[in-house]
Amino acid sequence: MSGRRAGGRCPAAIGTTPRRTHMSTLTPARAALAGLSAVVLALSLSGCSILSDLTSGGGPDRDEDGAVAATEEADVFSLKVGDCLNEASGSMISDVEFVPCGEPHDWEVYAETEVEGSELPADIDTQAENYCVPQFESFVGLDYNSSALEVTWFVPSEQSWSSGDKLITCIVLDPAGQTTGSLAGAAR
Repeated sequence: MSGRRAGGRCPAAIGTTPRRTHMSTLTPARAALAGLSAVVLALSLSGCSILSDLTSGGGPDRDEDGAVAATEEADVFSLKVGDCLNEASGSMISDVEFVPCGEPHDWEVYAETEVEGSELPADIDTQAENYCVPQFESFVGLDYNSSALEVTWFVPSEQSWSSGDKLITCIVLDPAGQTTGSLAGAAR
C-alpha cells in the first residue's frame, strides 16, 4: 500500500529541540524536516505491497459530528483537520493511531492544503513548512516564534503522489508530552 511521507518538524523558537534523532547539520527546522522525511520514506517503501492495499482498514469510527469515536489504528489517508493522533514513527506512514481529542494524544491535525502540479515537487517539505507555519498562528492564537508548541506535517510520497495524493497535512504538537483536548486557541 502506498503511504504518506512524514515531513519535517519545525521546533519552536523558545529553545526546544525536536525529538527526532535523524538530524543533519542544517538549521533546526530544516534538520527536523529532513529527519521526519527520512522516516516517512522508509515507511512508504516498506508498506508498498498489494496485500496491504487489500487489507487496509480505512478510516476510524467517527461519531455523528465526525469526530474520532475511539482509539484505533486506521489509514493515514483518512486524516481530517481536527483529528488527534499518537506520534507516528518511520519515514513512510500508512496507518496512524487515531485518538479522540478528549483523551491524551501526541499530535493534532490543524490544517491541510492541496499541492498543485502534475509532478511531486522536489521542495515539497519547504512548501509544507511555508504553508503550515503561517497557519499555526490562526489555529493556536500565538505567533509560532513565540510558542512552546511545534509543527510537523505529512506530505505525499512518490507512490502516493502517483495515486493522486496531493495533500500537505499540518500537525501541531507539544514537545513536553501528550495533550488532552484541542490546542486550538491554546495561545502557548
